[in-house]
Amino acid sequence: MRSLKMNWRIKMINDISISTGGYKNLTGLQAIKYLKKNNILSIELSGGKYSKNLAKQITHFNKNLNLRVHNYFPPPKDPFVINLASDDKKILNKSINHIKKSILLVKKLGGDTYSFHAGFRVDPKFKTLGKKFEKIEMISKKKALGNFIRQTKKISKFAKKNKINILLENNVVTKKNLDIFKGNPFLLTNYKDVKYLFKFMPKNVKLLVDVAHLKVSAKTEELDPIKSLKIMNKYADGYHFSENNGYADSNDPFKKNAWFLPYIKKNLSYYSIEVYNASPKKLKNQINIIKKELTAL
Repeated sequence: MRSLKMNWRIKMINDISISTGGYKNLTGLQAIKYLKKNNILSIELSGGKYSKNLAKQITHFNKNLNLRVHNYFPPPKDPFVINLASDDKKILNKSINHIKKSILLVKKLGGDTYSFHAGFRVDPKFKTLGKKFEKIEMISKKKALGNFIRQTKKISKFAKKNKINILLENNVVTKKNLDIFKGNPFLLTNYKDVKYLFKFMPKNVKLLVDVAHLKVSAKTEELDPIKSLKIMNKYADGYHFSENNGYADSNDPFKKNAWFLPYIKKNLSYYSIEVYNASPKKLKNQINIIKKELTAL
């Protein structure tokens, strides 16, 4: 029994991944090779440059790397924004097809989890992601939630057939977003939305808590981030870690006394670091901070 517990603990620690989201000018293959060269062996594949036959190029790396697939990976030739809450049939179909392909890639890589962002009440242009949004007409929150719940249930059935679990990531909303749209254009930005949504979610769908998104959204919506995290933890099966000033999601490094560390669940197998513009040495330091927290008695 002691040996089994020790093996589980070692596996959990080795499952702390580094996101490739910060390597937007590299293909997935290039990002994998760069991180592997620097002895970072658990990698969350997210975004990057389009590359033909990318899935085939990376499959063999699953023999000695832990590869996860997140949201916009592999990136399509013609960029678009994934949105399962969309009222636009063309965008909805593109989103569903992308997610299904990503689920099948997870299966090929020997993984068991695919994660993607919660939906939007608008269909933003790809080039506006991470920047100031232009005002676009919003559909009602009720309609967007209905669309998202319905489509996520369908995706969950496809995932279940392929023995893959789904993680939904909470969105981030800033004060600028609220000012532009005169309301919140995103779903799942707070614990209230999370509690409502998961009344309808199948067992193979859980929450991926992005603590940086939570921090910004809580400040914007005047909520307590620690209270929010504690409530969202009830549905959580994974985390994204990074830091910011509370006003924008800047993917900064976190310190060993980071606000969220005392409150994270320590018995999960999905921990991913989304720190950008950092050296491999700095990224390894970030991994070590999480390791120490997970192994603390």
